[in-house]
Amino acid sequence: MKIRYIILIINIFISAIAFGQKYTISGYVQDSASGEKLFGANVYDTRSHLGVATNEYGFFSLTLPQDSVSLVVSYIGYGAYSHNFYIDQDIRINIKLNSANMLSEVVITESKSDQMVKDVQMSIVRLPVEQLKTLPVFMGEADVMKTLQLMPGVQSGNEGTSGIYVRGGGPDQNLILLDGVPVYNANHLFGFFSVFNPDAISSINLIKGGFPAQYSGRLSSVIDIRLKEGNDKKYGGEFSIGTIAAKVMVEGPIWKDHTSFIFSARRTYIDVLAAPVIALINKYSGNSEKLKAGYYFYDANLKLNHKFSDKDRLFISGYFGRDKAYIKNEEEYFYYDTLYNDKSDMGLYWGNITTSMRWNHVFNQKLFSNVTLIYSNYKFDTYMEYDNLANKQSIEKYSFDYFSGINDYGAKIDLNYYPASKHELKLGASTTYHVFKPGVSVLTQTIDTTGLETKMGSREIYGTEINVYASDNITITGRLKADIGVNYSGFIVKKKYYQSAEPRVSARFLINENLSMKAAYTRMAQYVHLLTNSTIGLPTDLWLPTTDTIRPQRSNQVALGFAYNLKNKWDFSIEGFFKDMKGLIEYKEGASFFGVSDNWESKIEMGRGWSYGAEFLVRKTTGKITGWIGYTLSWAWRQFDNLNFGEKFPYKYDRRHDIAIALIYNKSENFDFGMTWVFGTGNAVTLAYGRYFGLNGGEIGEYGGRNSFRAPAYHRLDFNFNFKKQNKLGERIWSLGVYNAYCRQNPFYLYFGYDNHDNRCLKQISLFPIMPSIKFSQTF
Repeated sequence: MKIRYIILIINIFISAIAFGQKYTISGYVQDSASGEKLFGANVYDTRSHLGVATNEYGFFSLTLPQDSVSLVVSYIGYGAYSHNFYIDQDIRINIKLNSANMLSEVVITESKSDQMVKDVQMSIVRLPVEQLKTLPVFMGEADVMKTLQLMPGVQSGNEGTSGIYVRGGGPDQNLILLDGVPVYNANHLFGFFSVFNPDAISSINLIKGGFPAQYSGRLSSVIDIRLKEGNDKKYGGEFSIGTIAAKVMVEGPIWKDHTSFIFSARRTYIDVLAAPVIALINKYSGNSEKLKAGYYFYDANLKLNHKFSDKDRLFISGYFGRDKAYIKNEEEYFYYDTLYNDKSDMGLYWGNITTSMRWNHVFNQKLFSNVTLIYSNYKFDTYMEYDNLANKQSIEKYSFDYFSGINDYGAKIDLNYYPASKHELKLGASTTYHVFKPGVSVLTQTIDTTGLETKMGSREIYGTEINVYASDNITITGRLKADIGVNYSGFIVKKKYYQSAEPRVSARFLINENLSMKAAYTRMAQYVHLLTNSTIGLPTDLWLPTTDTIRPQRSNQVALGFAYNLKNKWDFSIEGFFKDMKGLIEYKEGASFFGVSDNWESKIEMGRGWSYGAEFLVRKTTGKITGWIGYTLSWAWRQFDNLNFGEKFPYKYDRRHDIAIALIYNKSENFDFGMTWVFGTGNAVTLAYGRYFGLNGGEIGEYGGRNSFRAPAYHRLDFNFNFKKQNKLGERIWSLGVYNAYCRQNPFYLYFGYDNHDNRCLKQISLFPIMPSIKFSQTF
């Protein structure tokens, strides 16, 4: 009997050990056709109700008890992968998903329908790249930033101005990352296009609040854009030519299944189209002046990646882009038998350069690392030249050149550690060396052979930024999950050291399988500032550092919301938020852009701001008709001691109501249709509400409070039609678009003038009437 009891006890003990045993499933999730790693794919065991999302490089690690496993892997736009097996050892598996165009609609639509409900992260927008090519676009060019502006909580400036504005923040408060490298000016063509070529993009994530601990340095948003890695199995690409631009993308293996590349480039030809028009003007103008003017932009992306082994991978990526606008004028004339020649040349150009090198290493089933080296450059330059020649000899010459910019050199390490099934740890550190060029003006004057050069402006300023972070994504119960972390940041400039401890907390409570409540608190610090001229739509960005007199920007943000999924077809969400900001900067009264570079710290006011509101989103995710309706109700305020008599005033882009409707109709494989309609309360502006005459008889405007006048509401309807057909090369697409379909005269600039009866009245300048576009694309 004793032996039987002993054997029974031993069996119970062994069973308990076996029951307590846990094993890890790890690997990568990737596109089956191209080998592209998928960021943010869900890996979920339906039996234990435990899951994890792939990191930025498609890696996952999921620890489960020894038992039967029903593994489901899903990603938006891809068919779900499912596999049933028994786990009794650590398993390494690479999972390949089939993209949407390889599957039926029913399979696709069930792949990730409840992500909004079950994610801990709130205030996040994951934008499928394919949607960019279906929705209406300006002049036929799909654009990342313009599509993000259709989301709740994201607002644009007026037409002709740069930047996006998230939850009452400024354009400098968006951390825009391209393969992990900050981009300081994300706009081409004065804000009408972004610098991101959709053909080269793999994923787009916008975070408006509840920021994870690994992000830092900006107050209002993170826009994390990842480039494609390049197809490591076969060559392919796409070229297109549209109304104002042409572009090409090529990708393929250098060493199949080991090394791949992707290259994309585009250029506008506005200057080429304008040249014959200007030539006709010169020919028939009847004067001796010869005018030459134009504008163009170009950009290019290149990315290489090499797989050394299943544990090591190297990525090298780069971006280069430039915009240039110019006006040249030449006139010849005789005066007292002398041939005079007057030449003038004016222009401006700006652009970014970014490069990164990243090394991924898998230490074991539970530990993943990424080491990154980065470089980022932004430069703005405007110039004016005048040369007066007599009998082809220069007798008088003037030139003016103004330039500003910023360079970043950085290194960082990120670790993902999965110690247990209910924990996902993220740890990391980074350092960035900033070189600020607040603005230098060079004036050169040459008369006969005597020259004089005058140089004004601030010298380069150097600053070092450091960050250390840690977070844990914890499954507390089956219904409650939280992401708790902290980011410590510091900034060293001119022997001054600023520091900030920034807690980050996000939580999700699952009320039922289709409904969840979410909450988040975030503290952020920002050590760079931006001054931009608010009266013109030019890229006059002046990036400035925190100094011993200019303090860092800081913010606290809280958010509360609900997410609901209906029948795996509809997503509903509502979020309320409050954000408080300190350390904001603005020009002093009367300060100007061109004068601020000289002793700029004395021409800046510091103040605070706050914003609050609610965001509503209804999104249909399945069927032939998909799309969303977004609505934002918000208030955004600013307050500076020496502006507006110290009283609070509305932020320029304070919009009480903002509505966006996006509709996509996929009728068949050969035709799809996109429509968007946007409405926004008019911007807050400062105008003279009255006038009086001074002692010399000149008219003087009498102004009210700062931003106390509301511009008329902005609204616009756009359409896009895609006609597709398979041919020998691949897929041919003709795209027809209409921008501002009902020709709304939206205000770009407001001013008081006079009508035909000399009565004072409000007038406006509008930029674009109805604008048709056409584009041809061919894949190969």
